[in-house]
Order: sequence, then structure tokens, then C-alpha cells
Amino acid sequence: MKHPSRLPLLPLLPLLFCALPATAATDPGLAARIAAVESGLQPAVVIAGAAPVQRRLADEMARLGVPGASIAVIHAGEIEWAKGYGVVTPGGAPVTPGTLFQAGSISKPVAALAALKLVEGGTLALDANINGYSQWWKLPNKVDNSPVTLRQLLSHTAGTTVHGFPGYAAGAKVPTLVQLLNGAAPANTRGVHVATKPGTKWRYSGGGYEVIQYVIGERTKSGFAQVAQDTVLKPLAMNDSTFAQPLPPALLARAALPHDGSGKPIAGGPHTYPELAAAGLWSTPSDLAKLAIEVRLSAAGQSNKVLSQSMTQLMLAPVLDDFGLGWRIDGTGQAQSFSHGGANAGYQNTLIAYTERGDGVAVMTNGDRGGELAGALVRAVASAYNWPTQRAKVRTAIATPAAALAALPGKYVIEGLGDFTIARSGDGLTVALREGAAEPLHAAPDGAWFVTSMDAELRFAATNDRGRVTAPGLDTAFAKAK
Repeated sequence: MKHPSRLPLLPLLPLLFCALPATAATDPGLAARIAAVESGLQPAVVIAGAAPVQRRLADEMARLGVPGASIAVIHAGEIEWAKGYGVVTPGGAPVTPGTLFQAGSISKPVAALAALKLVEGGTLALDANINGYSQWWKLPNKVDNSPVTLRQLLSHTAGTTVHGFPGYAAGAKVPTLVQLLNGAAPANTRGVHVATKPGTKWRYSGGGYEVIQYVIGERTKSGFAQVAQDTVLKPLAMNDSTFAQPLPPALLARAALPHDGSGKPIAGGPHTYPELAAAGLWSTPSDLAKLAIEVRLSAAGQSNKVLSQSMTQLMLAPVLDDFGLGWRIDGTGQAQSFSHGGANAGYQNTLIAYTERGDGVAVMTNGDRGGELAGALVRAVASAYNWPTQRAKVRTAIATPAAALAALPGKYVIEGLGDFTIARSGDGLTVALREGAAEPLHAAPDGAWFVTSMDAELRFAATNDRGRVTAPGLDTAFAKAK
């Protein structure tokens, strides 16, 4: 069979997709589930008492300016179906299940598996001083003399800095890993160091995974990309995945190109991410689904292609704030899931699977507003497959207090994450949380404020010039601009 990327291009329609898997044509149940997903996208939050909201995938892609999306659904422990939607760029080829996307931070679970494989082989230890493995570069600790361990780095409890990375545009000079770690030119992020006492606080840190990348490279002498290929990608037959940065021309021809929040192509195409362990993976939803399937099977003692059962169970055990070694862990028993999101310039993705149930889904998109689309697709899958979690959250809204109409409008800043604007709209308020995405801001009875596009809330102090934003995996102070 020819590779999908070499098939003749189909006429471009408003929504392009690959042919249904052969089983769907003969299985009315599967066809119905696929149709339910495609027409049943749901917002993150629904208003109590309001009419149910279900949206079509094609309409949401157009609304959010996301040219392409790809999905793989896991059911009964296997990939039940995978489809591509839309195009790699406006006027370009259709997205297929074999189209490559930047995975963003979903690189981290892959890096975690590779690191834990080295632990099982005796090359690294989970609780040894990470600086004991490096000769040429040492992680600076500006807090105390507490040693930082691999366990802490993998679980984001090492207190290390640098949340994420913007990548390097086409033509820009790309720094070495040591330059990145030091924050030295041409790096566009600050250096990585310990800023809070190790082991005391959960603090998401892409910088911590760059320390892991460095240690793996120096310890093995093979380089992180080769180690990840040998220990994870190859054993799991993730044949459409690579840590090549930038992507070679032959593979770039198979890739979805990145787009900003308005749906416009990002100049020069994909950014380069030398931060491989944190953000450098290229993949497909089907390959990410293979990763999730192996983790579940390994935890159950049914496979050991990468890790032993005991090590996988340790990986899925929360360390702090519901985060294990490379995965976010939610729920218990049949409702326990492991997941990770991924966001690079022009790409937004999510991967979630249940530890005991044989269900899960991977979604990859090539638009900066694809995170909202991916979340809506996950909820559509959860509904179509009767999952115990991942449904829309029901919240009660009240009329906007008159005092808030005058006090809250303005520009707010979230340090390290950007800003947003609250504006008055008739008898209510709107908030623009991302490019081109102003939406109603609803008041809750308990004093919180929320939107329906994400499960998050804003809270303001009595002075209205300080507040906090809370959301899963996010706990960051923000201040209203003076």
C-alpha cells in the first residue's frame, strides 16, 4: 500500500478527511460513534439550566481558525479508529492519520519513559543528586544546598525555572543545549536554576526536562534523541515519530504546518525546538495512542516493551499535586487517567488514557486555538464512549453585579503566560483570554468568574487590583495593569 502522503490529492472541501477504516463501513456501531464524535463537540463548561450545547467539528475548526486536526481513539485496549480532518495549510494537502504534528510537551512523557528505562538499566538513579551525573554543566541551586533528583525533575517538584519555550523561527540561530541551560545567546529563554526548595512545591518546569536531556546525553554519550529512539520510539513501533529538530525536508513534506490564533500560517513554518525532552517530538495521534496503550498494559503487567510493571506503576503514582513521573494523574480506580497536553507555536495537542479501562484518545491540531478544539473533541469522545470522566462541567451563573460592570474592565497580566482583557458588553462582561477569542465572562454565586471555553476561574480581591487564576495544572498570580 502506498503511504497516504503519496496518494493523489482529493478535491479540497470545507472539511477534508481520510476514508473511514474498513471496519467502520461494515460496523454501524463504530460508524455511529465516529459520527457522534464529529457532531458532538462540547464546551468545557455548560451553564446550569441552559440548553445542551453540541457543535460540529467542521464548524469549530472554522470558528477557531484551526486548518487541520487529527485524532486516534483507543477502545477496548486498541486503536479503534483514526482520522484526519481539514488541511495541512489553507490550499494544501488534506490531513491524514499519517500527517506529522509537533507534539509540544507530550514530549515529556516520552522523555520520562526513556529516563526511567535508564534507571532500570542502572545508568541513572531516581534519588541520586542529578549533578553527580554531569561533569561539564551543573544545575545551579540558588535556594540552598539541597540536591535535586531525577524523581523531582520528572515530577516538576525540583523547584527549577523556565516554564516553557517559544522555539526558534525559520532562519533564526539555534542555541546549543548548554547555551539554553545557561540562558546565553542566542537562547531566547532564561537559564535554568533551582528557585524553590526541591521537593516542597509543584512547579511546572520545561527547564527541568532540559536538565534531564543534558544528563541523558552526557551519561550515555549517545545523545537524547538516539536514546529516546532506541528505548521508546522503536520498541513501541512509533514509526511516525522523531525528535529531529528541525524536521528534514522529506518528513516536512508530510507535516501539518503551524498557524496562529487567527488561522494565518506562521511565517517560515514550524519553529525549531532544541529543547527536545520538553518540546521536540514530532508525532501522530496513532503513535501517541501506541504510547498510551503500552503504559496501560505495562502497569497491568501485560507488556514490558519499555518498562517493567513496577516501574510503570511508579511512573503513574502521584508525587505532588496529582503529577507522577511524566504524567498528570486524575481520579481513582476505573476513573483513573493519565494525560499530558502539548503546545508549541502553532500546534495544540492532548493525550489522555485510562489506567484500568481500555479507553483513551489523542488529538493533534495545527492552530494556536487548537487547544479548545482538542478539549471539545475529548469531551465528545467521552460522551460517545460513555467514559466516567472528561465530560463538560456544569456551573451556575448569576446576573453580573452592577458594581463589577464598572470595576472589572481593564487589562490583566499573568506573569510568564501573557495577558487578557475584560470589557463591558451590554449588561455583562466579556474576556479575551487569547487572540481573537473574546467571550462572555460569567459570575458564579461564590464570587468566582468563569468562561465556558475552559475549566478555569478568575477570583478578584476586594480591591479589584489583585486576584488569582486557578485551573487544572495552573496556579499563577495575576495583577490588573495600573
